[in-house]
Amino acid sequence: MSQVVDFESVSTVGLESSPVADALAGLRANEARYYKNKFGHVFTVVPASDAAEVVEWVHRILKEERDLVISSRPLEATTFEVDGTRMAYVFYESGLSINVMYGLTEGMKRAVGFKLSDGMEVPEELASRFKFARQKSKLAGTIRGTFFVIKGEY
Repeated sequence: MSQVVDFESVSTVGLESSPVADALAGLRANEARYYKNKFGHVFTVVPASDAAEVVEWVHRILKEERDLVISSRPLEATTFEVDGTRMAYVFYESGLSINVMYGLTEGMKRAVGFKLSDGMEVPEELASRFKFARQKSKLAGTIRGTFFVIKGEY
């Protein structure tokens, strides 16, 4: 069952098993606020087990582009389209959030973004490959993030 992410009353529903559940919920709410304010899109998530196709798509891009395999268990996922771009998000038990921005027409931006919840360590599979920039958020505390450009077709 899908759940609308409320960025005014942040909830850990669906993320309770994460050791950084409060920070991950804030990170998820931060994304929801961005899409509501910028595009008028209501950000909803479903349990990862109900979004296997989305999780597999994200994992395929990670594997084929950078030979990355995420060790943490996916908890929730979502996919939607805004302004000709397919967006996909997967929220992991470790506190990691991965998003794929995939422009649907030739020449549009295509990238994978990683965001780390406040209080989590950089996952081993990412630590030696990426440098993370810091960003402050009222909802999520300090978010550390990085990205890479997608070169293939998915």
